[in-house]
Amino acid sequence: MDSQGNGEVVVVGGGVIGLATAVVLAERGRRVRVWTREPAERTTSAVAGALWWPYHIEPMARARTWALRSLEVYEELAERPGATGVRLVDGVMGETDLADVEGWAAGRLPGLRRATAQEYGAGSGVRARLPLIDMAVHLPWLRERLRRAGGTVEERTVSDLREADAPVVVNCTGLGARGLAADTSVRPVRGQLVVVENPGVDTWLVSTAPDGAMAYLFPQPGRLLLGGTAEDDAWSPEPDPAIAEGIVRRCAALRPEVAGARILEHRVGLRPVRPEVRLEREPLPDGRLLVHHYGHGGAGVTVAWGCAEEAAGLATPSAATP
Repeated sequence: MDSQGNGEVVVVGGGVIGLATAVVLAERGRRVRVWTREPAERTTSAVAGALWWPYHIEPMARARTWALRSLEVYEELAERPGATGVRLVDGVMGETDLADVEGWAAGRLPGLRRATAQEYGAGSGVRARLPLIDMAVHLPWLRERLRRAGGTVEERTVSDLREADAPVVVNCTGLGARGLAADTSVRPVRGQLVVVENPGVDTWLVSTAPDGAMAYLFPQPGRLLLGGTAEDDAWSPEPDPAIAEGIVRRCAALRPEVAGARILEHRVGLRPVRPEVRLEREPLPDGRLLVHHYGHGGAGVTVAWGCAEEAAGLATPSAATP
């Protein structure tokens, strides 16, 4: 192969989007290096509640296609939950119309039906069995899968995407793209959650109040994640005690047993939201190829595999000529 087609790729960004993209590329025979400013356990992906559901992402039609492809992958991974961190869990998505969901996911979501009043007394909703991903397990598993495919992960800070010394560079930097790609359209939507001891909740629940306040409960092994918030253009990574109290209060209104649960941890993540996901090629002046792959908002985990496959296609040598 010539220098453009020698198969070498540098993926900049080590969250779930970067790792999934690197895995797909490596398993297709490419030589892949991931450059990440911090280990996956300290990325925004590590904070994700990680219920499979296309949320806070545009364009929604493409997002749903990516999500359904990712669903196929997660259903396979759920056969080994201890290793992959992926489980299929029943729950209720509040303030959601069954016909709307059937319009894009008919026949694809196990157990999809209208929620009963006993299951969700706060309003109308749908019940389904969806992938719920334990990111504390899943991110290290992704990294190990990449290693087995011959890829590597290197912790390094990148100030210019042109630093990447490979014929193909994939930009999976999320909010970092504001600077690295000079793209001020990508902005943070701050999410805060509270981790508590699980008092016995074994189903997930998402609820949105008339005033827009959100509450969710996601049971993970050994703990329960309570959320959440969606604060536009908020950059603070520090948990706000008043917000945390509101989260617990809203969740306890839905599941009273949560009220006295011991708090284990507070978490904050900044979702990289953009008017729409940027997934496109940019030829560099020196003849190399840059693939932009960021702006997945609150659905990075949900769309990771479908998006990664499309990004990997853009990063092929045949796609390098605009």
